[in-house]
Amino acid sequence: MDFARILEFIGNHPVLILAFVGTLGVLLASEISRRLSGMKAVDPLQATQLSNRENAVFLDIREDAEYSGGHLPEAIHIPIKQLPERIAELNKHKDCPVIAYCRSGSRSNGAGSILKKHGFENVYNLNGGIAAWQKANLPLSKK
Repeated sequence: MDFARILEFIGNHPVLILAFVGTLGVLLASEISRRLSGMKAVDPLQATQLSNRENAVFLDIREDAEYSGGHLPEAIHIPIKQLPERIAELNKHKDCPVIAYCRSGSRSNGAGSILKKHGFENVYNLNGGIAAWQKANLPLSKK
């Protein structure tokens, strides 16, 4: 395929090209954000292993209504907007792995930079969020 045909394709399909560039931009921004947050991604199985072997703490950063609809058992609930002011509630868990999660795993990336800024070293993001947890048929609590 030569360069002239590529330019012709771009000229004939501007909406398709804009959608491609936009999607690529969102994916790159998400990946850059994840890397800058200092969080490592874990899937539900790895998160369960961290909980069982290293007493990992689950941090639910979703809003109150989302949390009351179902959450991981024994999760600490601090909405992401309140995390900077309520970080002291997590200080007793500084030596444990902290696994932050939201609905899909994207909002919880932001928790990583906040936790790292306050001295938490072992910070993880539940890849896929609570949706991945449910898909793996793992238990939820509504207490």
